[in-house]
Amino acid sequence: MAQNGLSAKICGLSDGDAVAAAVTGGARFVGFVFYPPSPRSVSPEKAGELAREVPAEIFRVGVFVDPDDALLDAVFANLQLDYVQLHGSESAARAAEIKARTGAGIIKAIKVAAPGDVAAAEPYYAVADRILFDAKAPKTLEGALPGGNALAFDWRMLAEQAAPAGGLPWLLSGGLNIDNLANAVRISGARSVDVSSGVESVPGKKNPELVRRFLALSATL
Repeated sequence: MAQNGLSAKICGLSDGDAVAAAVTGGARFVGFVFYPPSPRSVSPEKAGELAREVPAEIFRVGVFVDPDDALLDAVFANLQLDYVQLHGSESAARAAEIKARTGAGIIKAIKVAAPGDVAAAEPYYAVADRILFDAKAPKTLEGALPGGNALAFDWRMLAEQAAPAGGLPWLLSGGLNIDNLANAVRISGARSVDVSSGVESVPGKKNPELVRRFLALSATL
């Protein structure tokens, strides 16, 4: 695994070939989506199978949208996640409950479209272990998901903040791909990045070659 360069998260993995590409390519995080409306969603059982191919040194992340306790329990019965990524409207109090229930770290996704949106991370500083800044989908986008919409936001909004996540580690997400990654990192100052749609052949289907190319590039930045 590459230790220099960016820490990269390959999110929305749903098959063994994509998991293998992420693992051998040097991903620092792998993400499994537990949100049925998403084309990347997997069952707890399927995620458990895929996670068995992930070495212990790579962080396993579960992506949830306003999960209830039953879903959390079902997932953790099948695999032990290192992080629960919350991509809905979860309050800081609910995030703390989830952290206590699961024993996993918390990654809170903050959706950004305007400069003031970055400050929405503040209530989570005391409970989150990492913050993820993603693009906020416009209300006019038909079929928009909480994440994975292949949309980017103005990365300068992060660069303008001395500490966008209040001192917490943070990840840049939203429309990243091999064509814009270098520019996104240069402008935002990100040292950790998250990609999903940018390494897919079609929505929900990862392209192992794109996964490998994205990770190879991230190792150089």
